[in-house]
Formats: sequence, structure tokens, C-alpha cells
Amino acid sequence: MVWHGHILSSDIGLVFGLVLLGWFGAGFDWPLGWFCHTDLATLLPVATPVVASYAAEMAGVRKKSPGSPSALWGKLHTLWQDKHTVLFKTEYTLLVVSVLWFLEIGINVWVIQKVAYTEIDWKAYMDEVEGVINGTYDYTELKGDTGPLVYPAGFVYIFTVLYYITSRGVNIRLAQYIFAAFYLITLLLVFRIYCRTKKVPPYVFFFVCCASYRIHSIFVLRLFNDPVAMMLLFAAVNLFMDGHWTLGCGLYSLAVSVKMNVLLFAPGLLFLLLSEFGLIRTIPKLSLCAVIQLLLGLPFLLENPVGYMSQAFDLGRQFIFKWTVNWRFLPEWLFLNRYFHFLLLAVHLLTLLLFAIRRWKRPGESLFDLLKEPSKRKTPAQKITVDQMVLILFSSNFIGMCFSRSLHYQFYVWYFHTLPFLLWSGGVKKMGDLLRVLILGLIELSWNTYPSTDGSSAALHICHLIILLCLWLASPLPSAPEETQEPTPVKDKRQ
Repeated sequence: MVWHGHILSSDIGLVFGLVLLGWFGAGFDWPLGWFCHTDLATLLPVATPVVASYAAEMAGVRKKSPGSPSALWGKLHTLWQDKHTVLFKTEYTLLVVSVLWFLEIGINVWVIQKVAYTEIDWKAYMDEVEGVINGTYDYTELKGDTGPLVYPAGFVYIFTVLYYITSRGVNIRLAQYIFAAFYLITLLLVFRIYCRTKKVPPYVFFFVCCASYRIHSIFVLRLFNDPVAMMLLFAAVNLFMDGHWTLGCGLYSLAVSVKMNVLLFAPGLLFLLLSEFGLIRTIPKLSLCAVIQLLLGLPFLLENPVGYMSQAFDLGRQFIFKWTVNWRFLPEWLFLNRYFHFLLLAVHLLTLLLFAIRRWKRPGESLFDLLKEPSKRKTPAQKITVDQMVLILFSSNFIGMCFSRSLHYQFYVWYFHTLPFLLWSGGVKKMGDLLRVLILGLIELSWNTYPSTDGSSAALHICHLIILLCLWLASPLPSAPEETQEPTPVKDKRQ
């Protein structure tokens, strides 16, 4: 059917889709409604005329076209004419990521069914939690095929659940589908962040999910614990965006209890907490994080506190040169040298400090001002936007990745989903989208090169340096307004 000589009858499906989207957004608020606050009441007036016209024609009572198209028709017609721009305009992010998410369901099923599973750490995980199930709470005595247990207690509880679900770790195929579910949940959380920020053109999200071999491998072919920690981390970031700081801190602490790499986000999170609440009101949230760690580790702390702390939070663990992705071009003696490690730590802390002073805080403020209550600061307190919040958290983690003593292949998931946001948040205006996508491709290539080479490691560092420089050249947070304003009281959910 042709209506007004422009749109085929198949476009009626678009209207029904809009109505369904509004229904999900208004009634269930998940998963699509959580991305954007779509209201059914706003869609019905839009959809009803088109649906009514379609029903009338099907009944044989065709209406005559009005002399001038309605405003709705004009919008639909414009959308149809500009359909080639859907992949480039951020207002279509929700549409694109929704399609990609459903495609990912099929891709994960195909990968699980067609690509061979590779055993690396799963059996070791199961051996470690089996030791706990059998009554061993001394961390120094918990071991697997690949060595001693080196993860905090949250890992033990989560993988104990997986141990029982997968018939004591034997049902690998079921474990793969569970991790595929973790992957899809992670994508939902990541896509929601990008829908809220609207910084990255939609076509880039194809590279964020469907095109990455290494990420699919880490989730569904290797079954590492890193994806579980990052899933919880992105859930915490979503809570921070919505102002649920206390709940977000609790979930963040749970992510740390699965794997320590989540601590790379800690400097940015501390900065945000101080900015929002000041020192006095930040202490209870930090205390909550500590209490969660204490409660989770209590059975092991009671048995051997020194053993638990030294194993689960071993900051000085020595990495194996064979598996390094980022320092292959160094001689092995230098890679293992403690002075080199201290140098990396010093540069890491210095870079964090410089970003906190020059990029994260507003001009005219000092870091000591953050210790005060927002209402008692010299300059009026301004609410940090979602964009600024995400940028501070993601850049804090990225700086840690740049100066890591070693990066193993599964560590790619630590920052993979944050890279597009960082690239499109940089301050180099002349850097075109093509160059940004090229950097993403080079990073992916570096992580897919096995074993790593001098060239792949050097390329990874060059890409890291370019992103870091772009972040440094980005504008700092806007200055506080000159006129004083009455501080806005913090809502209950932001406590």
C-alpha cells in the first residue's frame, strides 16, 4: 500500500514498534525503558492517527489524503528520508544498540556451538572453591591447577554458586551459556551508559560488541572471572549515574571482591564522592565498602588473616613475562625488575594527581576544597554531570591500564567497553572519526596477537599515549558561576 505516495505500508510496523517501546518503557522500565524514559502517553497521540488510517483502509473505507501532511507525517517522512544518517546521529543510539544487542544473542549462541572451548582457568577456579566447600578456609592452602587462590572472597562465593549450577564445574556448556548471559547483561549496562551520554556515533557500537573476537573469547570461550567483576562494576556506574551513591558503593565493593583490578576506578570514585558530599559524608560510603570486604572475608580472616590479606590482595604479585601483552619489547630482566615496577607506580600516581588537579576539578578550586561540605565551599557547588562522572571514572581506570606492570589477554575486558567513550571525549578536534576507529582497530589487533610481539606491544603503548594526550587536551570541568547560588539540597536517593 502507498499512503500519500511516500511511505510503504510496512512502515506501519515502525509505529507499532514505537507503541511497544513506550509500553515497555512505561510498564516494565526494562530493558529498553531503562535506556530512555519513553512515555506511552506521548506515543499514543502520535501513533493513533496512523494506525486508525491503516485500519480504515483494510476495511475498504480509504480516507482521502488531507491537503497538507500532518506534523507526525512530516517527522516520519523526514526520518525515512534521513535513514542513512541513523548510524551517525547520537539520537539514534537506542535504536542501533537495541538491534546490536539482539544480534549478540545469536552471535554468542553461534560462538558457543561452533568454536571450541579452551580450558585455561575454569578448572582451577573449581578446584579452589571445592577446597572451600570441603572445609579449608586457610587461603594459603587453597590451590588449583594454575597456582594458589589469589582472588578475594567474593570470587569464592560467586564461583561456588557456579560450581553447583554446573554439576561441580563439569557442565562446561552450561557454564558458557551462563557467561553469555553475563556478557549480554554487561552490554545492557554499557549501552545504557552510552545512551545517557550520547557522545559516540552509533556505528561505533558495532566495534564495541559484534566485531571483537577477543572479548567474546574472554566471556564464553575462556570463562574468566574478569567479566564477572566488570559486569558488577558497570552496574555500579549505572547506579552512580542515577544518584544511588550508597547502593553503587556497595556494588562497587562487591566487584572489588571478585577481582582487584576494579580498584583502578577507585581514585576517580573517591574524587566524585568528595566532590558530591565532602569528606565527612564520604566516610560512611567508604566505610560501607570496607565493611562489605570484611564480612565477605570474615570466614577466611578468622582462620588466617595474614594469609587471606597476602593472597587475596597481593599488590606485589610477580607476573610471568611469557603472557605480557604490553611489555614484550622489554628484556625480561627489566620486566621483572622491582625498580621498574616502582617507577611505573610513581608515574601512575603522578598522572592521576595531574588529572585530578588540571582536568577533573574546576578552575579556581583546590583539592582541599573538596574536603569541605559542598554548601561551605568558597565557590558554589555544582552538580557533576553524567558525562563528567563517566569520564572521571573511565579515565581513572585507563590511566591505571597505561602504567600497568603487565597486561594479560583476559585483562582486555578491564577497559574495552570504555575506549570509545574516552576516544570521543578527547580534546583534539581535528581527530576525525576514521582515526578514532583506526586506533580502536590497532588496540584490538594488539590484543589479538598471540604471542605478543615487540611490534604489537609498541603499537598498544602508542595508542594508549594518543588517547591519554587527547584526554589531557580536553577541556577541564567548567568553572563555577560567578554569582552565588543557594545550594540545592541532595535528594534522598543520592545519599
